[in-house]
Amino acid sequence: MSGDPQAGTVILAIDGGASKTDVWVVTADGSLLGAARGGGSNHQFFGLEGAMDALGSTIEAALDDAGLAGAGRSGIGTGVYCLAGVDLAVDEERLGEAIESRGWTRTNLVRNDSLAVLRAGVRSGWGVGVVCGSGLNCVGLGPDGSVERFPSLGELSGDLAAGGSWLGVRTLGVALRSRDGRGGPTVLADLVPAHFDEPDPESVLAAVYTGAIGYGRLFELARVCLEAAAAGDGVATDAVGILADEVVAMVRATITRLGVTGEDVEVVLGGGLFDSGYPGFAERVETGVRVSAPRAQFRRLESAPVLGAALLGLDAVGASSQAADRLRSAAPSTATARSD
Repeated sequence: MSGDPQAGTVILAIDGGASKTDVWVVTADGSLLGAARGGGSNHQFFGLEGAMDALGSTIEAALDDAGLAGAGRSGIGTGVYCLAGVDLAVDEERLGEAIESRGWTRTNLVRNDSLAVLRAGVRSGWGVGVVCGSGLNCVGLGPDGSVERFPSLGELSGDLAAGGSWLGVRTLGVALRSRDGRGGPTVLADLVPAHFDEPDPESVLAAVYTGAIGYGRLFELARVCLEAAAAGDGVATDAVGILADEVVAMVRATITRLGVTGEDVEVVLGGGLFDSGYPGFAERVETGVRVSAPRAQFRRLESAPVLGAALLGLDAVGASSQAADRLRSAAPSTATARSD
């Protein structure tokens, strides 16, 4: 991809999570000039400088793809940074200052990644966006422009099941309990050690405890648990159900706070756990939400979440609806670009 935009007309759109970072370079007319994918950039996982380094390398790759290698503030007018871990005002402040110091863009909009999912998925202009990947977050945008969101800081903010990272730890736990007699039989007692090429769950625990297996890698077990649930394992199904019920609680609370329980509210489901081969997860979420919002309309995210960041950028520069339509038509599907 390449282009020759005038200075200031370029928008840098970023969607950054725990496992990957997507960057698009677009123009105000909705043209996609370049794109790149890099490693994770969640400051809660990698630290502030590590997150900035990951963003920087991916931005450079995207600019190179767009034929704008070495471009700085003189060529990049607006940057929309939709990042996992932007949960509180202090996160926006700290990340905003760090991004400002790097000088990638003249105007910096720092947002939580759930807003990118919402903007990419809704067609009415308002609704609820949920991200369930390594973490769990939810944001609501009302028809009157009001915004509702959650801190999403795990147990610290009252979350009972904080996304795939929580499910991964739970999966190791139920495997251990199955072996030592505290829990019932489950295929996870074999699948968990097999995933890490260890002989038993206790060996996995020891490896995590000593650092031989990074604690963050337990997130990988979330998909192991989902696959076991899809195969009919009761213990795995129960664990996944706890997470699904937490998603339901967040979405129902958001819809209620927006005051739209009786309306055709769009609910966009994004994040790697919704992309799994276990349909029961999304089905339980949809059924639970409709108890209090019977007219809710569910959408699986059909494109990369970075599309939402780019659309927010077009909104910020006052681009036309035709520009948004052009960009949507150029967006890859989640089959080739999944959210984490």
